[in-house]
Amino acid sequence: MIVCSTAFTELGGIQARALGHPDLPIAVVAHPFGIRTRDEIRQMAVTCADDIARLICGAGSTTVPVTDRASSAARAKLIDVPADPGEFNRLFQERSWSDGLPLIPPTAARVAAMLQHARRAPDELVATIAPAFGMATVERIAINAVMAGCYPEYLPVLLAAAEAIAAPEFNLQGIQATTGPVAVWLILNGPVARQLGVNSGGNCLGPGAWPNATLGRAIRLIQQNIGGALAGGMDRATQGQPGKYTFCCAENEDANSWEPLHVERGFARDSSTVTVAGAAGTTNMNTHAKDAVDLLRVVADTMTFPAGSDYTFGGEPWLVLAPEHAHILKREGLSKADVKRRLWEQARLAARRLSAKDFARVQAGRRAELGEIGLDTLLPISVKPDDINFIVAGGPGTHSVYVPGMGHVRSVTRQVA
Repeated sequence: MIVCSTAFTELGGIQARALGHPDLPIAVVAHPFGIRTRDEIRQMAVTCADDIARLICGAGSTTVPVTDRASSAARAKLIDVPADPGEFNRLFQERSWSDGLPLIPPTAARVAAMLQHARRAPDELVATIAPAFGMATVERIAINAVMAGCYPEYLPVLLAAAEAIAAPEFNLQGIQATTGPVAVWLILNGPVARQLGVNSGGNCLGPGAWPNATLGRAIRLIQQNIGGALAGGMDRATQGQPGKYTFCCAENEDANSWEPLHVERGFARDSSTVTVAGAAGTTNMNTHAKDAVDLLRVVADTMTFPAGSDYTFGGEPWLVLAPEHAHILKREGLSKADVKRRLWEQARLAARRLSAKDFARVQAGRRAELGEIGLDTLLPISVKPDDINFIVAGGPGTHSVYVPGMGHVRSVTRQVA
């Protein structure tokens, strides 16, 4: 039995099929219900309970059209496509294999060239990708990499990234099906970032660098074409964000006086890694503060806003510190742990700033962590200081970036073979 609101019945049906239960009945609740009165909610609950009883007893079920997207690990099939690039892209758009931008045709030759960099069998299963739990084989990852414009030597990064997004703590299910704008952000560290030319300097989150653009785009196509998260279908984002097209950078390790992200997470400095994080957006922090106390105060104040889900659930926010800002903090003797601790202490939100509904959600969701929560409670942005993460990236200038997270997502780092 599945219980869904009307806005999520397609998601429920497609997941039922992916898990081997295509005929699982679905009890449907009218959407939205967050704006209903308590009496209306009570009546909806009674109706839903009656529907559940009726469906369990076999008196009919809600039929939801679903599409099986990569439910088995079979090798990919060859199809005939138009030679004209415009017609090719029109065909892939009609078949919902496109992200809305022009694609590179994944010919047998191009995919074979990509697979030369795998050291793994084409039909080897790398991960199952939520929410449709499609089988991400080496070959299927390579196909989407070709479509995104990746060069063959990029494939090992995507194999590691696919494993990372499928880790339970990353909560890809939540990212793929949420109404929020969360995008998967790739962060590269170590030799592979330099070998592939992934931009870590000026405009590293913007256009211009082929590896950044195509790697970020490929992981999105993998989420869509293997994981089944089609915009407007299982991807239920209210508005989405441009980062859902592509979101990828490297850490500027040469400008980082602290240990880089992958070393902080236990990897050798000369190892190559990719980290996946859930990014709800980016906020520019342009400050000319010249001492650590002043700088951390304005950064913490920027992080403190009542509509962020980090405060509702205790999240994992991120910062991209400009080299100039990182230099100020390091110059005054602060370690990464010191910076995290100070931000955690200062970026506290008075619970009274939340809406009434969100205040009730925080009371229910964080009571075990914080005890009784009143209007004057100062809510920490994360459960512990180490849940605040940052990298040093970018070029000259006094612009750092705040990247709010999604409450139930935790970043994952994997080594690139």
